[in-house]
Amino acid sequence: VQLQASGGGLVQPGGSLRLSCVASGSIFSINVMGWYRQAPEKQRELVASIPSGGSTNYADSVKGRFTISRDNAKNTVYLQMNNLKPEDTAVYYCNANLVLRTGVIRGYWGQGTLVTVSS
Repeated sequence: VQLQASGGGLVQPGGSLRLSCVASGSIFSINVMGWYRQAPEKQRELVASIPSGGSTNYADSVKGRFTISRDNAKNTVYLQMNNLKPEDTAVYYCNANLVLRTGVIRGYWGQGTLVTVSS
């Protein structure tokens, strides 16, 4: 079982990026999925999360600029990031709470993808 994140890169302030994260392996179902980020010398923080059903949740710093969504058929979560700011620069990690076919329920982390916002 693994989470594979992609979509990071270098973008100018005001620009956009779309991150993707695919869960693969012996998965029965997926509960909450989310994105976290960690800037240099800072703690990892929650950016956005989306449950299997129900409303999404965002950090105040990204409300109105970022949108989280998921495609359950593809076991994929997305993060559309618009109007990016230099303070959004960080390594972004996806996280998912998975129900495995063995019945085990646990959280998994993706490998991280770097987002750099700079002119």
